[in-house]
Amino acid sequence: MLDFPEMSPSQDGVYQIYSLCYARAPNRRVHENFLRRDMHDGPMPLDFNLWIVRNAHRTILVDTGFGKRTAGERGFPIDFDPLDALSKLGIDPDSIEDVILTHLHFDHAGNLDRFGKARIHVQDAEMNFATGRCMCDAHLRMPFDVHDVISLVRLLYADRVCFHDGEAAPLPGITLHALPGHSNGLQGVRVMTARGPVLLASDASHLYANFARRSPYALTVDAIATLRTYTRLMEIAGALDRIIPGHDPKVRDLYPNYVIRGVQLTALHEAPKPHTLEDLAKLEVFS
Repeated sequence: MLDFPEMSPSQDGVYQIYSLCYARAPNRRVHENFLRRDMHDGPMPLDFNLWIVRNAHRTILVDTGFGKRTAGERGFPIDFDPLDALSKLGIDPDSIEDVILTHLHFDHAGNLDRFGKARIHVQDAEMNFATGRCMCDAHLRMPFDVHDVISLVRLLYADRVCFHDGEAAPLPGITLHALPGHSNGLQGVRVMTARGPVLLASDASHLYANFARRSPYALTVDAIATLRTYTRLMEIAGALDRIIPGHDPKVRDLYPNYVIRGVQLTALHEAPKPHTLEDLAKLEVFS
């Protein structure tokens, strides 16, 4: 049975990154993925992911996915419970010391009550947004799940939430970067790997085509901030092949895939297939 490759303890600030796709929206259409609709319509599915960041010293989760309750309420069936997959991989949720939430939307911040010890890293602006007066508006409230937000408040009162205001370096080889637009306090996670820094951009750009076309996703709180964020992605990552969008199935096509302990993972610390900005701007999924 294939297992995670070992890493040297001497490289504390260098990590492996694996994307875990636990659900899909196969019937998604192009017009649902962009604010602008002046393009041909057609199939453009989404993946739902969380990210495992690991080395010899620690395993970090970036986002925590959603579970069966939310799947039923939202109409997004899951392929498997993401925490069950973690257990198969030998990752005990109670052994996780740090969880970084890119933002608090339902598909990124569920399952928090299932981590017994983790510190939760979140931006001040995101917590303020999810618990403030903006949530009086049903349109802005829609992508948040009240149970998840309450779970985070409970963890706050248990001294398990670490707030960040913009750029931060909470762990060796890990930096956080405010990337607002899709949500007020969205943060990207820049991870040092053997191939250089990799930016987990999450929903700063749902799809490669969003930033490649400079065309924001349909659910966007601030379009001006989003366009500025698209510029920041390259500044932070340093190269096109180091930017990882939050929901694009092309990621699984571009990067090597492994089945580890029966769970398919995509290795983002390894080199992808060659690709250009023009390739990524295409609306068609890769074959």
